Amino acid sequence: MTTLTIRRPDDWHLHLRDGAMLRAVLPETARHFARAIIMPNLVPPVVTGAEAMAYRGRIMAALPDGADFTPLMTLYLTEETDPDDLAAAHASGLVTAVKLYPAGATTNSASGVQDFDRVRPVLEKMAEIGCPLCVHGEVTDPDVDIFDREAVFIDRVLDPIRRATPGLRVVMEHITTSDGVDYVRSADRDLGATITTHHLIINRNHILVGGIRPHYYCLPVAKRETHRLALRKAATGGDPRFFLGTDSAPHVDAAKETGCGCAGCFTATNTMALLAHVFEAENALDRLEGFAALNGPAFYGLPPNETTLTLTKSDTPTTFPAKIETGDGPVTVFDPGFPVYWSTP
Repeated sequence: MTTLTIRRPDDWHLHLRDGAMLRAVLPETARHFARAIIMPNLVPPVVTGAEAMAYRGRIMAALPDGADFTPLMTLYLTEETDPDDLAAAHASGLVTAVKLYPAGATTNSASGVQDFDRVRPVLEKMAEIGCPLCVHGEVTDPDVDIFDREAVFIDRVLDPIRRATPGLRVVMEHITTSDGVDYVRSADRDLGATITTHHLIINRNHILVGGIRPHYYCLPVAKRETHRLALRKAATGGDPRFFLGTDSAPHVDAAKETGCGCAGCFTATNTMALLAHVFEAENALDRLEGFAALNGPAFYGLPPNETTLTLTKSDTPTTFPAKIETGDGPVTVFDPGFPVYWSTP
């Protein structure tokens, strides 16, 4: 096969940042993706409908001329979130989902939730109106090993929330473990999960063996090889509960290559080519469209895109840019560490 045409994909977990960074990285997503769930962890975070509308305006203003891209906005859940404001923003079509960050779990998550009982009225309102909850599934207790945080979150936080709030639709974002895969498969309804491109490619050895490689450092951190293989099986297996969320997270090199480097892999530029490589390796190219373009819209109750994207395979490796230049500094593009022969327009 030398070409593969699929419905235009969507990205169900994306960081665009703001200002000069937004203007530089947005074209990398809009080139391939029709829609994306936009993360609200700015500084300060996007917590109200009015703030989501203002951020959406800045995104639309940064789009290249002629780009066909729709940002799907989210609100950052805090212990002060107003259920009525959320409901109004969701009813208007402005807000697609709400994002739960446990306080301190990842970049710009200091305003996240510490006492989950205090957000119960918001979660009950979300179940009532059908607004999905996107969760960063890690506990932040200092006594829990960083490689165990996802599994512990499922037991301590997520499962109790779902049991206490029937009808709440939940997306476990960027799952990284076989525990996450198994938990999604155990649910008969109202639970899906996104899987990132980079977690299908790297394990924790890529970050640590032969020297610390900061551009592979992300949160949730990559886990053992057994977990990576479980993710690949889930992504390529055709189960509609798993869909693409790149978690593409740009940081300038100066913030990555430092004594306390930021977490995040920037994959917007080459995600679709890398996914074609992964799915071909798993003899599952016929399932790439489902993972990237059909399963996510089905979970969110949206129609799939009518336009298409064609991927082409050549005999020579594709050359991707090493960096994206921004007004804040260069951002390194994720390097899979092997030749890729697929490309996109």
